[in-house]
Amino acid sequence: MTSPLPETLRLGLRRIDDTDLDALHAVYGDAEAMRWVGDGRPLDRAQCARWIALTRANYARRGYGMFAVVARGQDRPLGFCGLVHPGGQPLPELKYALHRSAWGRGLATEAAAALLGYGATAHGLRHVVATVAAANTASRRVLEKIGMRRTTTRREADGSDTLVFAWRLPA
Repeated sequence: MTSPLPETLRLGLRRIDDTDLDALHAVYGDAEAMRWVGDGRPLDRAQCARWIALTRANYARRGYGMFAVVARGQDRPLGFCGLVHPGGQPLPELKYALHRSAWGRGLATEAAAALLGYGATAHGLRHVVATVAAANTASRRVLEKIGMRRTTTRREADGSDTLVFAWRLPA
């Protein structure tokens, strides 16, 4: 049995499926929205479809992964928010991105906070990490608002800095 996904006053999280390709490609294909995600390059439609397939495989493997962020009562994704294990890392990493039309309203903070709670209650996660480019002040604020604390700074090959944040459930 799967645990119900979280809802907030304004948002719901749901599993991503193949019908979400157009809406998620609107985020993944947007250079400005993707500026701080991954290598900073937008994905084409085929790459986005592969990402959806990988996301769905994570549900079977771990019971969680990336989820569509939707406005309450709506079905079209505004973006995504999830917990993943990039490169097989042992600790789950919080990741999120929203369509530009959803920026500046606290929706990323709302979705990320709900997801941390879900990870703890539904999956027993006690420690979650997140990374953010030092120059990405908006995402830094999101992580700080949801109670994540900066733990270290990593220098990347291109000379930029990545900040590592952590959240731990109190014992």
